[in-house]
Amino acid sequence: MITIRSATSAHLDDLVPLVDGYRRFYRQSSDVEGARRFMRERLARGDAHVLLALDDDDHAIGFAQLFPVPSTTSLSSRWILNDLFVMPDARRQGAGSALLEAARELALAHEVPQLMLRTQVDNATAKARYHALGWQRDQAFDTYLLTT
Repeated sequence: MITIRSATSAHLDDLVPLVDGYRRFYRQSSDVEGARRFMRERLARGDAHVLLALDDDDHAIGFAQLFPVPSTTSLSSRWILNDLFVMPDARRQGAGSALLEAARELALAHEVPQLMLRTQVDNATAKARYHALGWQRDQAFDTYLLTT
């Protein structure tokens, strides 16, 4: 059974390998100390909601990170589910779905009317899961990036 908890600074050691694994999934170099520094800052500032997935033995197997963003068009806040990762050996056991559902429940509890996420164009596995859980692809907006 998968358990989802809100992460605190006490979970930093559990989060670091997950964040580093997430970065490597997206073809970034391993940077354990950078991941530690980044997550320590998020937890200290409280500028993100971090969810941690634990297996039956209480081992951290996945995480999700949500960032609040004001929305002028809706005159409210929406959250960007910026990061979602499950360790490769723990996939297909429901952790990703449990994290997505916990994110939805957390947003509802905070009266956040909308969650957003992005994934790589070729990530068919993730896209299928998102669709199965009711997420809908945005047909109205394209994403543009500018490297500075």
